[in-house]
Amino acid sequence: MTKELREKYLDRINSLRYIDDDFMTVCLADNIEAVELILRIVLNRDDITVTSVRTQVQLKNLQGHSVGLDVLAIDKERNEMNIEIQRANKGAGAKRAAYHSTLLVSHMLEPQGDVEAMPESYVIFITENDVLKGGQPLYPVERMVKIKDEYVLFGDGMHILYVNGEYRGDDPVGKLMHDFFCNNPDDMNYEELAKKARYLKKDEEGVNTMCKIFEEVKEEGREEGREEIAVRMIKENMSLGDISRFTSLPINVLEELKKQFMQPV
Repeated sequence: MTKELREKYLDRINSLRYIDDDFMTVCLADNIEAVELILRIVLNRDDITVTSVRTQVQLKNLQGHSVGLDVLAIDKERNEMNIEIQRANKGAGAKRAAYHSTLLVSHMLEPQGDVEAMPESYVIFITENDVLKGGQPLYPVERMVKIKDEYVLFGDGMHILYVNGEYRGDDPVGKLMHDFFCNNPDDMNYEELAKKARYLKKDEEGVNTMCKIFEEVKEEGREEGREEIAVRMIKENMSLGDISRFTSLPINVLEELKKQFMQPV
């Protein structure tokens, strides 16, 4: 790696934030402490104990249509929680959230398992913009049943939650969103998040890890062609800006690729 290329990588590393889904998945991979913090804040629960964390999980439906989950966490009650970064409003639509939810549930039930004993599922969209436009920090989505003239919770155990990335209140959610948009770990509110980001940005070993990731992406681009690797990155929900920087393909070309290869949900 040349000095000039390493400097380019260092500039890119310094600009990364948790709201950049590729960086978030690196930061949260096997990072139970940080994922537990996020879940406790956005769900307003102190009793969540995460037992495992996986990133970039691929799930398929019976027709073979796959979806990549940014983060999948399981707690001590075997409840499954999917955390997604959605920077583009289009990718945070109601039908996409519902698709994530139903696909997650379909993979939770074990063969011959009791449906009524199935754990609960949570799909959490952290969006760059206030996509639901209500000015709220959080938007819980629950199914309701109308009994006479009253709506009550249906209680199917399937939960969807939108977190408004624009929110900056002086409360745990506001402080969390500040940290998600902060590129300097030393300015973060929560050490649970700052620790891994600081390691990847300021520790020599962590910086080398990030540079290696960039190199692997670059090598894959050489071997498979820029458009092929761009499609793979699109399917992993990476932002078009990041893909353009890695592949040197213009944004308008990437937008056309996204239309061709990403089926609407």
